[in-house]
Amino acid sequence: MSDVVELTAKLVAVESINPDVVPGGSGEASLAQVVAEWWDRACLETTLSDASPGRPNVVAVARGRGGGRSLMLNAHLDTVGVAGMDDPLTPRLDGGRLYGRGAYDMKGSLAACMLAVARAQRERLAGDVVLTAVSDEEFASVGTEAIAASMEADAAIVTEPTELEVAVAHRGFVHVEIETIGRAAHGSRPHLGIDAIAKMGRVLVGIEDLDRRLRAHPTHPYVGSGSVHASLIEGGQEFSSYPARCVVQAERRTIPGETVAQVEAELAEIASVAGEGDQDFSAHVRVLASREPFEVPEDAELDVSGRTARLAG
Repeated sequence: MSDVVELTAKLVAVESINPDVVPGGSGEASLAQVVAEWWDRACLETTLSDASPGRPNVVAVARGRGGGRSLMLNAHLDTVGVAGMDDPLTPRLDGGRLYGRGAYDMKGSLAACMLAVARAQRERLAGDVVLTAVSDEEFASVGTEAIAASMEADAAIVTEPTELEVAVAHRGFVHVEIETIGRAAHGSRPHLGIDAIAKMGRVLVGIEDLDRRLRAHPTHPYVGSGSVHASLIEGGQEFSSYPARCVVQAERRTIPGETVAQVEAELAEIASVAGEGDQDFSAHVRVLASREPFEVPEDAELDVSGRTARLAG
Protein backbone atom coordinates (compact mmCIF):
# COMPACT_ATOMS: atom_id res chain seq x y z
CA MET A 1 0.00 0.00 0.00
CA SER A 2 1.10 3.57 -0.56
CA ASP A 3 2.06 5.56 2.51
CA VAL A 4 -1.16 7.56 2.48
CA VAL A 5 -3.35 4.45 2.14
CA GLU A 6 -1.46 2.66 4.90
CA LEU A 7 -1.74 5.64 7.25
CA THR A 8 -5.42 6.20 6.42
CA ALA A 9 -6.15 2.55 7.22
CA LYS A 10 -4.40 2.93 10.58
CA LEU A 11 -6.52 5.99 11.41
CA VAL A 12 -9.78 4.37 10.28
CA ALA A 13 -9.16 1.45 12.65
CA VAL A 14 -9.36 3.81 15.66
CA GLU A 15 -12.94 4.61 16.67
CA SER A 16 -13.43 8.37 17.08
CA ILE A 17 -17.21 8.81 16.99
CA ASN A 18 -18.31 12.22 18.24
CA PRO A 19 -20.24 11.61 21.49
CA ASP A 20 -22.34 14.73 20.92
CA VAL A 21 -23.57 13.21 17.65
CA VAL A 22 -23.93 9.62 18.88
CA PRO A 23 -24.26 9.10 22.65
CA GLY A 24 -21.67 6.58 23.75
CA GLY A 25 -19.18 7.49 21.05
CA SER A 26 -15.58 7.28 22.22
CA GLY A 27 -14.59 10.76 21.08
CA GLU A 28 -11.23 11.81 19.74
CA ALA A 29 -8.79 11.08 22.58
CA SER A 30 -7.51 7.67 21.36
CA LEU A 31 -7.05 8.87 17.81
CA ALA A 32 -5.40 12.09 18.99
CA GLN A 33 -2.85 9.98 20.87
CA VAL A 34 -2.12 7.88 17.78
CA VAL A 35 -1.64 11.04 15.69
CA ALA A 36 0.58 12.69 18.32
CA GLU A 37 2.79 9.61 18.58
CA TRP A 38 3.15 9.45 14.79
CA TRP A 39 4.19 13.10 14.72
CA ASP A 40 6.68 12.55 17.52
CA ARG A 41 8.32 9.78 15.46
CA ALA A 42 8.48 12.21 12.53
CA CYS A 43 10.36 14.65 14.81
CA LEU A 44 7.66 17.30 14.52
CA GLU A 45 7.01 19.87 17.22
CA THR A 46 3.81 18.42 18.69
CA THR A 47 1.24 19.75 21.17
CA LEU A 48 -1.83 17.92 22.48
CA SER A 49 -4.41 19.93 24.42
CA ASP A 50 -8.12 19.74 25.24
CA ALA A 51 -10.48 22.00 23.32
CA SER A 52 -13.09 20.93 25.89
CA PRO A 53 -12.79 18.31 28.65
CA GLY A 54 -11.67 15.03 27.14
CA ARG A 55 -11.88 16.40 23.58
CA PRO A 56 -8.29 17.06 22.44
CA ASN A 57 -6.74 18.91 19.53
CA VAL A 58 -3.32 17.91 18.23
CA VAL A 59 -1.05 20.49 16.62
CA ALA A 60 2.15 19.73 14.71
CA VAL A 61 4.58 22.34 13.37
CA ALA A 62 7.24 21.88 10.71
CA ARG A 63 9.47 24.86 11.46
CA GLY A 64 10.80 26.70 8.46
CA ARG A 65 14.33 28.00 8.05
CA GLY A 66 13.06 31.61 8.19
CA GLY A 67 12.02 34.32 5.75
CA GLY A 68 8.86 32.60 4.52
CA ARG A 69 5.22 32.78 5.46
CA SER A 70 3.16 30.28 7.41
CA LEU A 71 0.51 27.87 6.12
CA MET A 72 -1.97 26.06 8.35
CA LEU A 73 -3.68 22.81 7.31
CA ASN A 74 -6.80 21.79 9.21
CA ALA A 75 -8.40 18.34 9.46
CA HIS A 76 -10.77 16.86 12.01
CA LEU A 77 -10.41 13.74 14.12
CA ASP A 78 -14.04 12.88 14.83
CA THR A 79 -16.56 10.91 12.78
CA VAL A 80 -20.29 10.37 12.79
CA GLY A 81 -21.78 7.03 13.85
CA VAL A 82 -21.61 3.55 12.36
CA ALA A 83 -25.27 2.48 12.41
CA GLY A 84 -26.05 0.11 9.54
CA MET A 85 -22.38 -0.53 8.71
CA ASP A 86 -20.78 -3.97 8.76
CA ASP A 87 -17.35 -4.03 10.43
CA PRO A 88 -16.91 -0.24 10.05
CA LEU A 89 -13.50 -0.04 11.76
CA THR A 90 -11.84 -2.63 9.54
CA PRO A 91 -10.40 -0.74 6.55
CA ARG A 92 -11.03 -2.48 3.23
CA LEU A 93 -9.51 -1.83 -0.21
CA ASP A 94 -11.82 -2.46 -3.15
CA GLY A 95 -11.41 -1.18 -6.68
CA GLY A 96 -8.77 1.34 -5.72
CA ARG A 97 -10.88 2.78 -2.92
CA LEU A 98 -10.47 2.42 0.83
CA TYR A 99 -13.66 1.82 2.79
CA GLY A 100 -14.32 2.24 6.52
CA ARG A 101 -15.94 4.80 8.82
CA GLY A 102 -14.18 8.13 8.37
CA ALA A 103 -12.04 7.12 5.39
CA TYR A 104 -13.58 9.90 3.28
CA ASP A 105 -14.67 12.31 5.99
CA MET A 106 -11.90 12.85 6.76
CA LYS A 107 -9.16 10.49 7.88
CA GLY A 108 -7.82 10.15 4.34
CA SER A 109 -7.39 13.90 4.26
CA LEU A 110 -5.80 13.88 7.72
CA ALA A 111 -3.33 11.20 6.60
CA ALA A 112 -2.37 13.21 3.51
CA CYS A 113 -1.79 16.30 5.67
CA MET A 114 0.31 14.35 8.16
CA LEU A 115 2.58 13.09 5.39
CA ALA A 116 2.78 16.55 3.81
CA VAL A 117 3.84 18.21 7.05
CA ALA A 118 6.40 15.48 7.72
CA ARG A 119 7.85 16.14 4.26
CA ALA A 120 7.88 19.88 4.92
CA GLN A 121 9.91 19.12 8.05
CA ARG A 122 12.47 17.19 6.00
CA GLU A 123 12.75 19.82 3.28
CA ARG A 124 13.04 22.80 5.63
CA LEU A 125 10.88 25.25 3.69
CA ALA A 126 11.21 28.96 4.28
CA GLY A 127 8.02 29.30 6.33
CA ASP A 128 6.30 27.19 8.96
CA VAL A 129 3.75 24.55 7.98
CA VAL A 130 1.25 23.85 10.75
CA LEU A 131 -1.24 20.98 10.93
CA THR A 132 -4.16 21.25 13.33
CA ALA A 133 -6.02 17.97 13.89
CA VAL A 134 -9.15 19.09 15.69
CA SER A 135 -12.02 17.63 17.69
CA ASP A 136 -15.78 18.07 17.38
CA GLU A 137 -16.14 19.15 13.75
CA GLU A 138 -19.23 17.00 13.34
CA PHE A 139 -21.19 18.87 16.01
CA ALA A 140 -20.14 22.34 17.18
CA SER A 141 -16.52 22.70 15.97
CA VAL A 142 -15.14 23.53 19.40
CA GLY A 143 -11.74 22.24 18.27
CA THR A 144 -11.36 24.65 15.38
CA GLU A 145 -12.87 27.41 17.49
CA ALA A 146 -10.10 26.87 20.06
CA ILE A 147 -7.45 26.93 17.32
CA ALA A 148 -8.83 30.14 15.82
CA ALA A 149 -8.74 31.80 19.24
CA SER A 150 -5.15 30.79 20.02
CA MET A 151 -3.17 30.51 16.77
CA GLU A 152 -2.45 32.55 13.67
CA ALA A 153 -1.14 31.76 10.20
CA ASP A 154 -0.74 33.74 7.00
CA ALA A 155 -3.15 31.37 5.24
CA ALA A 156 -5.11 28.25 6.08
CA ILE A 157 -6.63 25.39 4.13
CA VAL A 158 -9.44 23.31 5.59
CA THR A 159 -8.91 19.97 3.89
CA GLU A 160 -12.48 18.69 3.92
CA PRO A 161 -13.21 16.40 0.94
CA THR A 162 -14.35 18.52 -2.02
CA GLU A 163 -13.56 16.14 -4.92
CA LEU A 164 -10.31 18.12 -5.41
CA GLU A 165 -12.21 21.34 -6.13
CA VAL A 166 -11.25 24.55 -4.33
CA ALA A 167 -14.18 25.61 -2.15
CA VAL A 168 -14.55 29.36 -1.61
CA ALA A 169 -17.95 29.31 0.13
CA HIS A 170 -19.70 27.17 2.70
CA ARG A 171 -23.08 27.07 4.37
CA GLY A 172 -23.41 27.82 8.06
CA PHE A 173 -25.94 26.36 10.44
CA VAL A 174 -28.22 27.30 13.30
CA HIS A 175 -29.43 24.56 15.64
CA VAL A 176 -32.69 25.49 17.31
CA GLU A 177 -35.10 24.00 19.81
CA ILE A 178 -38.83 24.68 19.60
CA GLU A 179 -41.08 23.73 22.50
CA THR A 180 -44.86 23.73 22.55
CA ILE A 181 -46.62 23.76 25.90
CA GLY A 182 -49.79 21.80 26.60
CA ARG A 183 -51.59 20.65 29.70
CA ALA A 184 -51.44 17.11 31.04
CA ALA A 185 -54.77 15.38 31.60
CA HIS A 186 -56.20 11.90 31.38
CA GLY A 187 -57.58 10.95 27.99
CA SER A 188 -61.00 10.45 29.54
CA ARG A 189 -61.11 14.17 30.50
CA PRO A 190 -60.40 15.95 27.20
CA HIS A 191 -61.88 19.22 28.45
CA LEU A 192 -58.89 19.52 30.81
CA GLY A 193 -56.09 18.56 28.44
CA ILE A 194 -54.12 20.52 25.86
CA ASP A 195 -52.23 18.37 23.33
CA ALA A 196 -48.73 19.81 22.95
CA ILE A 197 -47.86 17.34 20.17
CA ALA A 198 -50.86 18.39 18.09
CA LYS A 199 -49.85 22.02 18.57
CA MET A 200 -46.36 21.16 17.33
CA GLY A 201 -47.89 19.74 14.16
CA ARG A 202 -48.71 23.26 13.01
CA VAL A 203 -45.11 24.32 13.64
CA LEU A 204 -43.83 21.38 11.60
CA VAL A 205 -46.06 22.38 8.70
CA GLY A 206 -44.56 25.87 8.93
CA ILE A 207 -41.01 24.47 8.92
CA GLU A 208 -41.79 22.41 5.82
CA ASP A 209 -43.24 25.46 4.10
CA LEU A 210 -40.20 27.62 4.98
CA ASP A 211 -37.86 24.97 3.57
CA ARG A 212 -39.88 24.84 0.36
CA ARG A 213 -39.71 28.63 -0.03
CA LEU A 214 -35.99 28.82 0.72
CA ARG A 215 -35.03 26.14 -1.78
CA ALA A 216 -37.33 27.49 -4.50
CA HIS A 217 -35.17 30.60 -4.85
CA PRO A 218 -31.43 29.82 -4.67
CA THR A 219 -29.44 33.05 -4.67
CA HIS A 220 -25.82 32.06 -4.08
CA PRO A 221 -23.77 30.96 -7.11
CA TYR A 222 -22.01 28.14 -5.23
CA VAL A 223 -24.07 27.01 -2.25
CA GLY A 224 -27.49 27.79 -3.68
CA SER A 225 -30.06 28.34 -0.98
CA GLY A 226 -30.56 27.92 2.72
CA SER A 227 -32.71 25.09 4.04
CA VAL A 228 -34.40 23.93 7.22
CA HIS A 229 -35.49 20.55 8.53
CA ALA A 230 -36.83 19.03 11.72
CA SER A 231 -34.18 16.71 13.15
CA LEU A 232 -35.51 15.27 16.43
CA ILE A 233 -38.88 15.28 18.18
CA GLU A 234 -39.87 14.30 21.71
CA GLY A 235 -43.13 14.49 23.61
CA GLY A 236 -45.74 12.63 25.58
CA GLN A 237 -45.52 10.01 28.29
CA GLU A 238 -48.21 7.39 27.75
CA PHE A 239 -51.18 6.47 25.58
CA SER A 240 -53.83 7.62 28.00
CA SER A 241 -52.49 11.13 28.75
CA TYR A 242 -52.54 14.43 26.95
CA PRO A 243 -48.88 15.48 26.43
CA ALA A 244 -47.87 18.54 28.45
CA ARG A 245 -44.96 19.41 26.18
CA CYS A 246 -43.42 18.62 22.83
CA VAL A 247 -39.87 19.55 21.77
CA VAL A 248 -38.49 19.67 18.24
CA GLN A 249 -34.84 20.24 17.46
CA ALA A 250 -34.29 21.61 13.99
CA GLU A 251 -31.42 22.70 11.80
CA ARG A 252 -31.45 25.75 9.58
CA ARG A 253 -28.61 25.81 7.05
CA THR A 254 -27.60 29.37 6.17
CA ILE A 255 -25.87 30.91 3.17
CA PRO A 256 -23.57 33.96 3.16
CA GLY A 257 -25.60 37.02 4.13
CA GLU A 258 -28.03 35.14 6.39
CA THR A 259 -27.74 35.62 10.15
CA VAL A 260 -28.72 33.90 13.38
CA ALA A 261 -31.07 36.80 14.17
CA GLN A 262 -32.80 36.25 10.83
CA VAL A 263 -33.28 32.55 11.58
CA GLU A 264 -34.69 33.32 15.04
CA ALA A 265 -37.14 35.75 13.47
CA GLU A 266 -38.22 33.20 10.84
CA LEU A 267 -38.98 30.53 13.41
CA ALA A 268 -40.64 32.95 15.79
CA GLU A 269 -42.92 33.95 12.90
CA ILE A 270 -43.75 30.29 12.26
CA ALA A 271 -44.68 29.85 15.93
CA SER A 272 -46.74 33.03 15.83
CA VAL A 273 -48.69 31.93 12.75
CA ALA A 274 -49.19 28.45 14.22
CA GLY A 275 -50.82 30.02 17.29
CA GLU A 276 -53.14 32.47 15.54
CA GLY A 277 -56.64 32.26 16.93
CA ASP A 278 -55.71 29.69 19.56
CA GLN A 279 -55.56 31.09 23.07
CA ASP A 280 -54.21 27.75 24.34
CA PHE A 281 -51.18 27.81 22.06
CA SER A 282 -47.78 28.51 23.63
CA ALA A 283 -44.38 27.98 21.99
CA HIS A 284 -40.77 28.94 22.70
CA VAL A 285 -37.86 29.12 20.26
CA ARG A 286 -34.27 28.79 21.52
CA VAL A 287 -30.96 28.81 19.61
CA LEU A 288 -28.71 25.97 20.80
CA ALA A 289 -25.64 26.45 18.59
CA SER A 290 -24.62 28.19 15.39
CA ARG A 291 -21.78 28.69 12.95
CA GLU A 292 -21.68 31.51 10.43
CA PRO A 293 -21.60 30.77 6.70
CA PHE A 294 -18.29 31.43 4.96
CA GLU A 295 -17.30 33.10 1.72
CA VAL A 296 -14.04 34.39 0.27
CA PRO A 297 -13.79 36.18 -3.12
CA GLU A 298 -12.60 34.00 -6.00
CA ASP A 299 -9.80 36.45 -6.71
CA ALA A 300 -8.73 36.92 -3.07
CA GLU A 301 -4.98 37.01 -2.61
CA LEU A 302 -3.42 34.64 -0.12
CA ASP A 303 -0.93 37.46 0.41
CA VAL A 304 -3.42 39.38 2.59
CA SER A 305 -0.81 41.83 3.94
CA GLY A 306 0.32 42.97 0.51
CA ARG A 307 3.76 41.36 0.81
CA THR A 308 5.02 39.26 -2.10
CA ALA A 309 6.73 36.46 -0.17
CA ARG A 310 5.51 33.01 -1.08
CA LEU A 311 3.64 30.79 1.32
CA ALA A 312 5.94 28.36 3.13
CA GLY A 313 8.26 27.79 0.16
